[in-house]
Amino acid sequence: MFDIGFAELLLIGVVGLLVVGPEQLPGAVRTVLAWVNRFRRSFDQIRTEVRRELHNDEIMQKLKAESRQLEQQVRDATQSVEHELQTLGADASASLQTPSTTAQPQQADPASPRETDLPDAPTKSA
Repeated sequence: MFDIGFAELLLIGVVGLLVVGPEQLPGAVRTVLAWVNRFRRSFDQIRTEVRRELHNDEIMQKLKAESRQLEQQVRDATQSVEHELQTLGADASASLQTPSTTAQPQQADPASPRETDLPDAPTKSA
């Protein structure tokens, strides 16, 4: 992590022994190690939270992308259904208009021959 070798550790120990003294050196080492451990734990907690947040952001981005995709599919399906309804409505209105003109009873044209006026058609006798 800090790339400290044995020689550096020995130098730090000798300086600490001279500065603090031989009686208080074990207590000072414990205090320094306690602070280092607190720093490591805090750093690990921060790293864990950052990873969790990044993972949550990644999941949120995936969910948003899937949501957009689903919304687009719903829009496409809605447009398709609306188009089909318009087509069926146009067909239905066209079919309603056409039969209404032919559905009216035809009045006999006085100039046209009636069935009773026509001569009987010859029938084939076997």
